[in-house]
Amino acid sequence: MPHLLAAISAHGYGHLAQTAPVLNALCERIPELQLTVRCGLSHAVLSRRIAGTFVHQRVEDDFGMVMHSALAVDVAASAARYAAFHAAWERRVAGVARELEQAAPDLILADIPYLTLAAAARAGIPALAMCCLNWADIYGHYCHQLPEAGRIREQMLAAYNKAQVFLRTEPAMPMPGLDNLQDIGPVALTGVARRAEINQRCNIGADERLVLVAMGGIAFRPPLERWPATPGVRYVMQRDWQAARDDVLVLEELGMPFADVLASCDAVLTKPGYGTFVEAACAGVPLLYVPREDWPEEPWLVRWLERELPCAAVPRSELDAGGFLTHLNRLWQQPRQAPRAAAGVAQAVGVLLSRLA
Repeated sequence: MPHLLAAISAHGYGHLAQTAPVLNALCERIPELQLTVRCGLSHAVLSRRIAGTFVHQRVEDDFGMVMHSALAVDVAASAARYAAFHAAWERRVAGVARELEQAAPDLILADIPYLTLAAAARAGIPALAMCCLNWADIYGHYCHQLPEAGRIREQMLAAYNKAQVFLRTEPAMPMPGLDNLQDIGPVALTGVARRAEINQRCNIGADERLVLVAMGGIAFRPPLERWPATPGVRYVMQRDWQAARDDVLVLEELGMPFADVLASCDAVLTKPGYGTFVEAACAGVPLLYVPREDWPEEPWLVRWLERELPCAAVPRSELDAGGFLTHLNRLWQQPRQAPRAAAGVAQAVGVLLSRLA
């Protein structure tokens, strides 16, 4: 029975959104696959994306960046945490290597904890990486001026280059420091539009618009109380925002996979992030986004999305005031795009199968 260990960053939900469709497709090809998921997210969150059974190791081999909110990086706290993390680098690599040896997988897939990759190399376990970015480039963008940055970034890049291959998912940052890149297409869970079912259950008129508001897995709640009610427009939002509004459907109460809900909506309001951007493109659903402050991945995501889908940026001030309806109306006046195929899923599965055979 082949055994795959998937190490997934818990920096938001985007890395899970990227990895889950590959794991699900791989399990369909290998029903007897033993799957271990090494990730700091809860089992409940993982289970909403990953089908079937898996062993959960709730540990964090990376932290990405420390965030003030979903839109802003805490650069000083991130730099301090990386300095402490790498001060004990050899001890961390040795410790995780022992844990991987105990788990004894045949193959490791990392999206994108570099510590896991360094430990896999130490333990002699084959490993692949897959992502649209890497933490070495993100860290370098924010912290390059610090005296320790060169040493830390070199350790990060060395770990990434220890992977047999780094599957760079479309769209992606360039990643010039890696010599093991292999490009694959977009990776996303593709949903089924179930709008008629939602309309019937929630008493929504055929001419009403439904907007999914989803800001990812890092805490960020817009000031919903300031948003004016707009006849003919309703919103889908997560339960813990506690939106005391008559025009809101609670996401969890719909009882549907997130991808199905997204595919059933008329627009998505979000922040730039691989998961929601690519899932919207693969559903052909127009998208509004609130720009993130100096996030280096954003230009690559936005340029790609502009080719794939009606989309537009909405300033933070307009989001806070609920003044984004004009932007939505402009998107709805544009022709609806054909959904983009998530071709990277099958490509990634093919690479994994070749290593597990």
